[in-house]
Amino acid sequence: MAKPSLPPGTRDFSAEVVRKRNFLFNTIRSVFECYGFGPLETPAMEQLDTLLGKYGEEGDKLIFKILNNGLDHPDKEQKTRDALEQVLKGKNSKDLTERALRYDLTIPFARYVATWHQQLTLPFKRYQMQPVWRADRPQRGRYREFYQCDVDVVGSRSLLNELELGCICHHIFTRLGLPDYSLRINHRQLLVALAARCGDASQLVTITTAIDKLDKVGIEKVKEELANKNLSAAQIDLIEAYLNIGGSLPQQVEQLRALLGQRPEAIAALEELQQLIEDLQQQQVHVLLDPTLARGLNYYTGTIFEIKAPARVNMGSLGGGGRYDDLTGLFGVPGLPGVGLSFGVDRIYDVLEELQLFPHDSTMGTQVLFFNLGADESRAAFVQLQGLRERGLAAELYPESVKFDKQFKYAEKRNFTYIAIIGKEEMAKQQVNVKNIRSGEQRTCSWKELATLSFTW
Repeated sequence: MAKPSLPPGTRDFSAEVVRKRNFLFNTIRSVFECYGFGPLETPAMEQLDTLLGKYGEEGDKLIFKILNNGLDHPDKEQKTRDALEQVLKGKNSKDLTERALRYDLTIPFARYVATWHQQLTLPFKRYQMQPVWRADRPQRGRYREFYQCDVDVVGSRSLLNELELGCICHHIFTRLGLPDYSLRINHRQLLVALAARCGDASQLVTITTAIDKLDKVGIEKVKEELANKNLSAAQIDLIEAYLNIGGSLPQQVEQLRALLGQRPEAIAALEELQQLIEDLQQQQVHVLLDPTLARGLNYYTGTIFEIKAPARVNMGSLGGGGRYDDLTGLFGVPGLPGVGLSFGVDRIYDVLEELQLFPHDSTMGTQVLFFNLGADESRAAFVQLQGLRERGLAAELYPESVKFDKQFKYAEKRNFTYIAIIGKEEMAKQQVNVKNIRSGEQRTCSWKELATLSFTW
């Protein structure tokens, strides 16, 4: 029989890893809650029509489609064959698939808001922490099944929302011991102005999709892709000049104004960015204006964010987001502005693991192991064990009466902090010997004293 294996890009998580992940989730959740955001969950699958066309051409290719039920039924055989032919040609067929696993949490959130907007109190602030799926090529920091932690607010155009998202980012990474993160900011309207300056606003998606790959493939590959999309040499030179903008914030703004020809959308975007960056810097947020930031998703309309990992680790992006002022309009509910930020919790986990930043107690499970020294002794130990559990302390009794050494090795491998021993002599005196196996300190106390003993020594 063949050895079972996992689908590529997916993982099993041991108890230790799950506890570390829970520490990470709880840290992020506590910051979200502190800023007044409430939790939301949506189904793992959505209607395919809900997802398609929202992530750009590249994103649509990465959506995991779910086959319809009952396709092996005889009267559906020809329809299935015809539908498969359509899929192989790059087209979708409802005879084959009508649902898909969610690609991110933003579009399901927009669908939720469009569905329930009449019952929601606006502005509506929510956070969501659930897995998403992408048919991507697995590599370090990139998985086919992974968690996102999103925080969004809809129903407000105020720049205060962007300011709060930046502060949320700062608080999370500071609490996680990553104060050298960087929050990079750009504005979608600068890219709109760039496309217009190139003389063809319809090329916006082509330009942003190519620019979005800059970090991965370099400027020459970006220029090559633009040329393959039939942009002229003059247009490519203009885009390259835009991508080479650098210096301090005032210098960047001046260069952008000079390049984008005082276009109204660029003027408004630059004013907004300057104000936002100055406000964020006042709150100690490590923020930079990055004109090369494009984020290839089609639904962004204003500010766009990307969170970069510290330079001491080779990881890249730890999250991103931006403003989408008509996302619910895709579902027939126009006029609901929104902005959000998504944290790639799996990548953040990998960074914390590499830098050994998880607190020691984040992996702590059961604290106390009672040794099993016989039938009568184990019954006495179980009574004391239950008393600790009623206090909320995690405790266990070894299930078999085996050699002392075997139970001790079990305690070490399971990372217990304390062992508790009740033998015949301890039973006679109604006592228990408790030992901290990390420090070696040992105490003997009565059963009554055990009920109030503080396991912090």
